[in-house]
This record gives sequence, C-alpha cells and structure tokens, in this order.
Amino acid sequence: MSRRSGGCLRCCLVVFAVVSALCVSGPALYWKFKKGLKLGASSSPSCSPCVCDCPPPLSLLKIAPGLANLSITDCGGDDPELKDEMGKQFVDLLTEEMKLQETVGEEHAHHMNITFGEARRVALQYQREAEKCNAATETCEQARERSEALLIKERKVTSLWERRARQLGWEGE
Repeated sequence: MSRRSGGCLRCCLVVFAVVSALCVSGPALYWKFKKGLKLGASSSPSCSPCVCDCPPPLSLLKIAPGLANLSITDCGGDDPELKDEMGKQFVDLLTEEMKLQETVGEEHAHHMNITFGEARRVALQYQREAEKCNAATETCEQARERSEALLIKERKVTSLWERRARQLGWEGE
C-alpha cells in the first residue's frame, strides 16, 4: 500500500512540475510563436528601427528641488493659525503620552507589588521551614548528646563489671 501511494505521490509531483513550468514559460512561448507566425505569414517588408532624438527624462531633483530635502523645519512657520494648531496637537500628543506612561507605570507598580507580596510569602514559608529544620536539628543534637552521655556511662559500668569479673578469675574472650 505504501509503495503504491509513493508512486502516486511521485506522479502527482511530476504533473505539478510540468504544469508549473508551462504556466511560467507558456505565455512567453505563446507570444514568441505568435510573432513568428505573423512574420512568416505576411510578406510585407520589415520596419527599419526608429531613430529617436528624445531628451533624457527629467529627474525629481530638477522638477522639484524642495521635495528631495524632506527635512524642512520651518514649514508653515509664518502662519499663526497653523502654529497654534500644531502646538495644540503637540500638547495633546504629549498629554496622551504622559497618560500612557502613567498607566504603564501604574501597571508596573501593581505587578511589582504583587511580585513583592508573592516573594514575601514564599520567603516566610521558607523561613518557617528553616525554623522547623533548625528545631529538629536541635532536638536531634540533644538526643545525640544524651546518647553519647549514656554511652560513656555504660562504658564506665561495663569497664567496672569487667574489672570485677577479672578479679574473680574471668579471663575473657
């Protein structure tokens, strides 16, 4: 089944490649073929090449030299109404920018407060766990010290009994 579908896929790809090649080069071949048929069918003499003495096209710099320099700073500087309107728009833009920055600042502060609260909560949780661990370690240390003291006491008692046993004739292992 997979060999059959692989062959079908190959066949589809070949058909797609041929159709794509015809779509790309077909129009050019059509016009070339049509032009060749017209030349062969008509017995009229061919035209001689045209001789044009046209001036070169004008560049944008020659047509409007002011358009090339788009950094005109005093555009409309003489018109007081335009100045007022531009000033109002600039003030409005600054006001809007300040409001946006204030909103972003408030959101940032809110996010920082939430993050700080979360960090404080986690730190307190770790501190409680550390205190529990310290208390458990202290309890274990006290138990170890008691066990060590009991072991020393037991060794003394064992040593005493061993000494008495040797005095009574016990030779040991």
